[in-house]
Amino acid sequence: MSTVIERRPKTSSPSLLPSLNNGDHMTQVEFHRRYLAYPKHVKIELIGGIVYMASPVSRAHGLYQEELNFPLGMYRRATPGVELVSDTTMILGKESEPRPDLTLRLLHEFGGRSWPKDKYVEGSPEWLGEVASSSRAIDLHEKKMEYRRAGILEYLVLCVEEQELHWFHFESGELIKPNRQGIYRSRVFPGLWIHGSALLARESARNTDVLQQGLASREHAAFVNRLNAAFRKHEQEERK
Repeated sequence: MSTVIERRPKTSSPSLLPSLNNGDHMTQVEFHRRYLAYPKHVKIELIGGIVYMASPVSRAHGLYQEELNFPLGMYRRATPGVELVSDTTMILGKESEPRPDLTLRLLHEFGGRSWPKDKYVEGSPEWLGEVASSSRAIDLHEKKMEYRRAGILEYLVLCVEEQELHWFHFESGELIKPNRQGIYRSRVFPGLWIHGSALLARESARNTDVLQQGLASREHAAFVNRLNAAFRKHEQEERK
């Protein structure tokens, strides 16, 4: 997420709806109704019932979002029932409609806890990621608290300026920390291994090697078996 600004964006066409202002308090339903009147490129989020309006995305933010997207995309391609989306609206609750930079979720028929609603995603995706180029305070406080309340299982914040990686596992209340080799291992998505310093240095080849090790692990193989079993069970229930 980019830094918050005070100015109000203009709507793409005249509207009788009240505009959104940074700091406004409202429900998700009211926020969504007003937000639909804005151009698609305007990023506004509702976090804990409060409106946050974002500035234009910086080059550094874009570079690191693409870098983080790379291993997540590889993982998605190697794991059935996993969906990866970027900068997509999530309807998390009655006072929450964020647009996380990256979302990794299980499809509902594979045991996931979120589902498509119109053009968006509703429910609680398993994993969310934010790239903080100048929004560290929001991503590590307001968003962190809101995502935990919404039932998100894991949350990663890549802080560009500080060169920090924060990976939270909300079920245990613990940080996911790297092992002696500097590798972070997801607890929700077995086999999702990311080398922290390689990610921050944007060393894609090194992270590719680490992720391939994760995908070749017994943990990932067992996870794939569980996902396939969940899908078969779903199909059987659908046929009843």
